[in-house]
Amino acid sequence: MRPKGDSFSLVIPAYNEEKRIEDVLKAYKDVADEVIVVANGCTDATVEIVGKFSKKYPNIKLVVFEEKLGKGGAVIEGFKKASHSIVGFVDSDLSVPPEELRRLVRILKKSGEFAGVIGSRRAEGSEIVIKQPFFRRLSSRIFNLLVRTLFGLKFKDTQCGAKIFRKSAIDAVIDSIYTKGYEFDVELLWKLDKKGFVIKEVGIRWRHSGESKFRLSYGPEMLINLLRIRFFSK
Repeated sequence: MRPKGDSFSLVIPAYNEEKRIEDVLKAYKDVADEVIVVANGCTDATVEIVGKFSKKYPNIKLVVFEEKLGKGGAVIEGFKKASHSIVGFVDSDLSVPPEELRRLVRILKKSGEFAGVIGSRRAEGSEIVIKQPFFRRLSSRIFNLLVRTLFGLKFKDTQCGAKIFRKSAIDAVIDSIYTKGYEFDVELLWKLDKKGFVIKEVGIRWRHSGESKFRLSYGPEMLINLLRIRFFSK
């Protein structure tokens, strides 16, 4: 599908989000020209709730997969369905206010240099309204150090769930993305960097969500996948 104008498609990956997906859609429904919810492996009422919203708001699209795709896998499928020239994704936990997403989109639209703009909890100008627990913050910093060492990326925060890109840049790398989990962000940014695309990191207002799906126990699997990406991915 040919991208439309300078408009924006927002992808929201959703796995068993019945408790908060309604609030998420209310918050983000006016942020983008197209909001694509990728419900994957859901065993609760997520699909039904999003389905009702999509009937009321035509810009909300529902894509359903019976199997669990992982965060990265869901975002990739959403990108493939996106019909606009600017695409992005946000976590389904409302950690990023809708006005912050609008700001990232404005920065990208005004720039002729950037292929993407990513939110950062550590860049200058960031504001953390509710902090993560200590061990989450510590593990995040260790993860970022590992990413810098393995991939040579200069970003201070690769994992913040607010990223906006030109679809042409995403289309250039999407077929080479290997991983489907939480480390997807790293591979995406690395592949874009290898292609010479310029990504701008911007401080963002952010708050920790106590209902985040991420667990510290995912760490060993993420490390293994990062090593596979770095040394075996083309």
